[in-house]
Amino acid sequence: MFTKILVPLNASPSAEKTVRALIAQREQFNAALTLLHVIDSSQWAYKNIPQFQQEMIRDNALKAGEHLLETHQKTLAAEGVVSETRIELGSPRQTVCTIANEEGFNLVILGRRGSGEIRDVLFGTVANYALHNVDCPVLLF
Repeated sequence: MFTKILVPLNASPSAEKTVRALIAQREQFNAALTLLHVIDSSQWAYKNIPQFQQEMIRDNALKAGEHLLETHQKTLAAEGVVSETRIELGSPRQTVCTIANEEGFNLVILGRRGSGEIRDVLFGTVANYALHNVDCPVLLF
């Protein structure tokens, strides 16, 4: 039985689909859900953006991430699914795997698509990376 489940989410349609699937199958996931949003801080670090602007971008990204997670958490709570939220900065693929592996999660639930098919083919997806780098089972929606 799964007791600790990590659910990485972003602002993609696949994240919405994942939340709907969790609701539809909530009896199977009667465990502690952690909704995770990882802000890819590397996207602005290499572009020679001044420090004060990086701080502004980070603050806005944190607010948007909090709003995203609160929205998903409320949707789940309305259907009787209890969850906690968490925001991290870093590489989404590495951060998801590190958290799952180091914090004793029993299952990772992810959506399959995020950025777009061409980008996914060229660079891979967080889901594909997790399949190969997470020690626990990974469920894809």
